[in-house]
Amino acid sequence: MLKVGDTAPDFETVTSDGRKIRLSDLRGRPVVIYFFPKAFTPNCTTETIRFRDNYAELQRFGAEVLGISTDGLDTQCRFATRHDVSFPLIGDDDRRICRDYGVLWALIPLAKRVTFVIDEQGVIERVLHHEFQVSKHLDGVVQQLERRATLKPRPGSE
Repeated sequence: MLKVGDTAPDFETVTSDGRKIRLSDLRGRPVVIYFFPKAFTPNCTTETIRFRDNYAELQRFGAEVLGISTDGLDTQCRFATRHDVSFPLIGDDDRRICRDYGVLWALIPLAKRVTFVIDEQGVIERVLHHEFQVSKHLDGVVQQLERRATLKPRPGSE
């Protein structure tokens, strides 16, 4: 699994909202990528709804959110529609992105529940891995983004 200080691997894919997205195109702003095992399962649904309900707050910090699982794009589209998710969900059914981030389980072809906070230059600055305590992912992300906001120099204070 990737760790703090590693460069986040770039990828290009189509998202649940029909956009083609490349991670490197999001440079210049923090990016939150949360990997989850399977759409429509209880914990994955709870986690996604928590990110959905707090998406506006994360955007106020300038962050973009991407949710990724090993489901296909069609499943991600249905999942996003059913739960009114406004940020991009990504189906990684070939498991390429999950492999690059080191989040696949060894014996089952599903993603672990791992969240990465990536800085404006594409470097991982926080990794959260809690399989069953799904609330810890969003809580850790908000904590990291708040910390960044307090450390960021204010204009004219340099």
